[in-house]
Amino acid sequence: MNYILISGVLAVLGLAMFSSAALAKEETAIFGGGCFWCMEPPFEQLEGVIEVVAGYTGGTKEDADYKKVSSGRTDHYEAVRVVYDPEKISYKELVETFWRQIDPTDDGGQFADRGRHYRTAIFYNSEEQRKAAEMSKQELDEAKIFDRPVVTSILPAEPFYIAEEYHQDYYLKNVLHYNSYKKGSGRQPFIERVWGKETGTKNDGAYTKPKDEELRQQLTPIQFQVTQQDGTEPPFNNEFWNNKEAGIYVDVVSGEPLFSSLDKFESGTGWPSFTRPLEPNNIVEHEDRSLFMVRVEVRSKNADSHLGHVFEDGPPPTNLRYCINSAALRFIAKDELKEEGYEDYLELFE
Repeated sequence: MNYILISGVLAVLGLAMFSSAALAKEETAIFGGGCFWCMEPPFEQLEGVIEVVAGYTGGTKEDADYKKVSSGRTDHYEAVRVVYDPEKISYKELVETFWRQIDPTDDGGQFADRGRHYRTAIFYNSEEQRKAAEMSKQELDEAKIFDRPVVTSILPAEPFYIAEEYHQDYYLKNVLHYNSYKKGSGRQPFIERVWGKETGTKNDGAYTKPKDEELRQQLTPIQFQVTQQDGTEPPFNNEFWNNKEAGIYVDVVSGEPLFSSLDKFESGTGWPSFTRPLEPNNIVEHEDRSLFMVRVEVRSKNADSHLGHVFEDGPPPTNLRYCINSAALRFIAKDELKEEGYEDYLELFE
């Protein structure tokens, strides 16, 4: 009995020691680099990085969310929290990756994004991190890579508030829009000019469709079935067939804009129906001879998602009916267009 008891105690102690050892391998780094959409992928693609989370930190008020931060009601930074294994990647390497994603000489924001929450900062969790960050900043300044001084702040870590789910891994959820935003904001051209075209992430440039295994994690079963296997969802039992809210509909895979609520009408079919696309160049039509009939299939240009079909029995002015599966779409309400990066479409609803 004593032997069993002692063995049990040793087993528990061994498990505790193993857990402590496992936890000891994880450390955290926090970086504010402007738009956190652009700061996640560079770190996520590094060997030794366990997790990257978008969020808000460095503010004086408790709690933060996107609306409070973007409106200036709080003074938090947009930031990413990087959990890493120090045995596989050093804090210094993370800091060097950080420098290559930002303009460290701009204290008013980053590129086209202006405001306090877009300023840059390194938030250290220990004295060792502070020293490493200070040394790296000094080395960068002395290298004279830029024609202005490096002004990125180095600050003690503050409470970190995780951003809304739709902001997490935005570069995977809305690949096309992410790539367009990174280029259009001026960040990607700056990185290429200063550090070379090889610097950046795998999703920079032209749209690259994720592999099936990634899509299965990103999409619900019905979304995968519809968009990747040319499926059809049931009528009157889908998310948007009766949605009357103002906004736009984008591809659930790539985020490319497809349709507007201004062109949506009640067709009586039980599926979302539109008289025309919002962006005709994002729509591709194919002849579909399945189910013993001839129809015109509609697919998205960049993600090649199956969307639905188009028929010539719609109302004026086009007399077309784009009959689209809700599962192929993501709806962005008018009031959320700016925060999700689709502010160019706000003028449609003015």
